[in-house]
Amino acid sequence: MKKLYPSAGAALEGLLHDGMTICAGGFGLCGIPERLIDAIQAAGVKDLTIASNNAGIDNEGLGKLLRSRQVRKMISSYVGENKEFERQYLAGELEVEFCPQGTLAERCRAGGAGIPGFYTKTGVGTKVAEGKEVKVFDGEEYILERGIRADIAIIKGWKADEAGNLIFRKTARNFNQPMATAANICVAEVEEVVPVGTLDPDAVHLPGIYVKRMIVGAPYDKKIEFRTVRPRAESAGAA
Repeated sequence: MKKLYPSAGAALEGLLHDGMTICAGGFGLCGIPERLIDAIQAAGVKDLTIASNNAGIDNEGLGKLLRSRQVRKMISSYVGENKEFERQYLAGELEVEFCPQGTLAERCRAGGAGIPGFYTKTGVGTKVAEGKEVKVFDGEEYILERGIRADIAIIKGWKADEAGNLIFRKTARNFNQPMATAANICVAEVEEVVPVGTLDPDAVHLPGIYVKRMIVGAPYDKKIEFRTVRPRAESAGAA
């Protein structure tokens, strides 16, 4: 089965439709599937539900889809640096399901493992617990969280072989790994594709069985989500 496609648009062809649910990897601007997000924006599909840790920043990453008003609902752990995300939420223009970060990761992992729900103490006694089933284990209250399943997952990897076995680079693994397993179809963009047999099997983070379509998205421009600088320190021998 040939998994490598010539472009993001080609890799998403036939998969996109209005009202669908998408799991998107990345954390801020780290490890986000930039080319696939651009292709979704170009396709013009709308009323999307997107499960992602956050929504990038204004007009970068998933922020592009917020600007184009293609997103109906976000399932996220925080608003982050995205002012348009905040504005739409406070104005009642965007539905937001806030979810503690670890719970969000586990909901996607559970969805990928065929687990429909699980109990957790995180959020007990807060607004997170409103409307959710509460169960007592060993004298402690736990709330029921549902696993997340999406129509497609879009993820960003570092290196893959032609069979789709994939390696993430350092912290760019973040939410990409659980998101990849939590959807009916996973589409990955990577920086490099190598022949089968090149990768050390013990170094593979995501087995190719999960990756149905791939593109090479390189080269990328390094974008900084929040830049912090300080004055250069004077040399010890300066007068």
